Amino acid sequence: MAQGTGSINSDYKDWEWSADAGERARLLQSPSVETVPKSGESQGNSLGATSALGAVFIVVNAALGAGLLNFPAAFNMAGGVAAGIALQMCMLIFIIGGLVILAYCSQASNERTYQEVVWAVCGKVPGVLCEVAIAVYTFGTCIAFLIIIGDQEDKIIAALVTEPEEAGSSHWYTDRKFTISITAFLLILPLSIPKEIGFQKYASSLSVIGTWYVTAVIIIKYIWPDKELVPVEIPTSPSTWTAVFNAVPTICFGFQCHVSSVPVFNSMKQPEVKTWGAVVTAAMVIALFVYTGTGVCGFLTFGAGVEQDVLLSYPSNDIPVALARAFIILCVLTSYPILHFCGRAVLEGLWLRYTGVTVEEDVVRERRRRLLQTISWFLLTLLLALFIPDIGKVISVIGGLAACFIFVFPGLCLIQAKLSEIQETRAISWWAQVSYGVFMVTLGAFIFGQTTANAIFVDLTA
Repeated sequence: MAQGTGSINSDYKDWEWSADAGERARLLQSPSVETVPKSGESQGNSLGATSALGAVFIVVNAALGAGLLNFPAAFNMAGGVAAGIALQMCMLIFIIGGLVILAYCSQASNERTYQEVVWAVCGKVPGVLCEVAIAVYTFGTCIAFLIIIGDQEDKIIAALVTEPEEAGSSHWYTDRKFTISITAFLLILPLSIPKEIGFQKYASSLSVIGTWYVTAVIIIKYIWPDKELVPVEIPTSPSTWTAVFNAVPTICFGFQCHVSSVPVFNSMKQPEVKTWGAVVTAAMVIALFVYTGTGVCGFLTFGAGVEQDVLLSYPSNDIPVALARAFIILCVLTSYPILHFCGRAVLEGLWLRYTGVTVEEDVVRERRRRLLQTISWFLLTLLLALFIPDIGKVISVIGGLAACFIFVFPGLCLIQAKLSEIQETRAISWWAQVSYGVFMVTLGAFIFGQTTANAIFVDLTA
């Protein structure tokens, strides 16, 4: 992608953009990433400290998460192993392409976060839509995290209580709503209140190890299955051609690391698009193996009877699986505050921009507003998690938004960036890149519309 001579952020200032608001809204920056400050004086030497290999692992870190628990069910919805793998491989091309486009546009616009790139390249309307989408996406993901906590705690408690699992427990302290609430109030809320989240970097690394352990357990349990784990039925083909698309939200949710990829790119020692292409290709291949291993082995172990959260399909008294549940709870406990910080930063940036108040003028009220935002966000996500017991229903909704981050916004950025180039003649490569951007926007809009409509009319009304 050759950068043209035109400016791609000519209308970026139209809406009285405040630099202070932009600085406050530098969200979704991985706690493991240290980027240099953006300043005109230091652009010549503004090299980060992350090596290419380090960037690979940070991107893998951003992609892998608790969403892998839903992949076996996604393979079941897609109609089997062949359909699930083929769907992942097709989407991976566009997933990697979107990551490269974002790096190219970040370099061209000199912006260092996802939403700032969209603002600079596409203008105020797509910029606001992007920020709202990020806020909704992080809100929904926080709900999913709380549901996962309840799922895993149910199984752990069932293994600890003396009554048989099928008989249930009448103790009030084993009730799902109580266990989720007490865990959230004691552990998640205190971690969500601080202004900065840099202290989360070490816990986040531990949670990544946990996701790898979960994958290893699922694969081992398939290779050496317990006698009682007998698959009900193993579909080998989708029931209808449209059934394949039921797995798209889970794949988008799992591979969506695009929002946090821009700060990672700018943190590299050599932030070059060609190098970044190799980085994200390696990272997505690693994520592909992890998700495919989890999806295939979990699906083949339980067949059509697999739960939306695959760990729920295993017996409560299985010790290796119990340890996997503990790791997932740790992963969620450290991930919720990070996602909440991202959503809160978007809301803060929108507030400062709309009111036109600078950070210096508003510093007195920042703490009070942050506490109000945090408590409101926390209580709303907790309330919804208590009454939505199925993680699949939440992923079906936010998976469509993930498709926007993967396809729609990168496609719009590419189209606008190419259209802003001043060239006497349009080369074939120029037309090819614009066409690719149009196709990405069209595909992303279709996925968003199809998955959102399916979630509303099928999952949420069921």
